[in-house]
Amino acid sequence: MPTLWNANERYIDSYLKNYPGYYETGDAGYMDKDDYIYVMSRTDDVINTAGHRLSTGAMEEVISNHPDVAECAVIGVHDDLKGQIPIGFACLNSGCNRLHNEICDEIIKLVRNDIGPVASFKYIALVNSLPKTRSGKILRSTIRKIVDGEKWTMPATIENPDVIKEIIEVIKENKI
Repeated sequence: MPTLWNANERYIDSYLKNYPGYYETGDAGYMDKDDYIYVMSRTDDVINTAGHRLSTGAMEEVISNHPDVAECAVIGVHDDLKGQIPIGFACLNSGCNRLHNEICDEIIKLVRNDIGPVASFKYIALVNSLPKTRSGKILRSTIRKIVDGEKWTMPATIENPDVIKEIIEVIKENKI
């Protein structure tokens, strides 16, 4: 079976260790009584907040419906009391000149109204761009590691490493 380039051990840890004898795809879903498989989401798109399993993808959908938001990402970060809490990062549409704190308040209210107060969504940071791979995938796990204070490395596939510097600055400025 092929592994990750120059990272055989990381391949084993990421895809084979959690379920011995099985390959972990990272997809979540179910199999119905007729053995049809339904892939519903990614396992890293679900966080556990105070005993509630919440979809960060659903929160991203709500945030992206805000008229001033061009794109966004929501990650779950460690919280001593609740397990994980969601934190959002959003890029605004070009030409948006509204006050950032007003937009952030509106986004937080949107998530509270559409997902519910159980989501504990209280933090949204506005950034110029999100860290992505060359193929366009947002590097959520890297952002999460930075926020959680975990050891992280610059992904080899990142499109623009300077974006990480902005994420780190925003995290420091907002005391996330």
